[in-house]
Amino acid sequence: MAGEAFKKVLNHTDEIELTVIGRKTGRKISNPVWFVYEGETLYLLPVKGSESDWYKNLLRNPAITLVANGVTWATKAAPITDAVRVQDVIEKFRARYGAGQVKQYYSKFDVAVEVPLT
Repeated sequence: MAGEAFKKVLNHTDEIELTVIGRKTGRKISNPVWFVYEGETLYLLPVKGSESDWYKNLLRNPAITLVANGVTWATKAAPITDAVRVQDVIEKFRARYGAGQVKQYYSKFDVAVEVPLT
């Protein structure tokens, strides 16, 4: 099953490729992103928060494609806007990548994204 294969490779990488559909162009746009994988959910944190283009595109069309080590997973993502839940995702990112790295690369912390892996 593709979902199981995708979950397996997540344990062996720190970065995945996220592809969204452009809200203005309708074209596929890909970006490398960090992630946190927990249970049956993948969490993403937009670098510029709600101002990140890929996040704005996701709001318009939640269909996304993720690629990790050559394994592809197509699904739908959901924004997280509740401040408590966003803070929880931020803490997960700090635990995984280090607080200094998160502080260095991320500039706005008002939203996050959850992706079901089932």
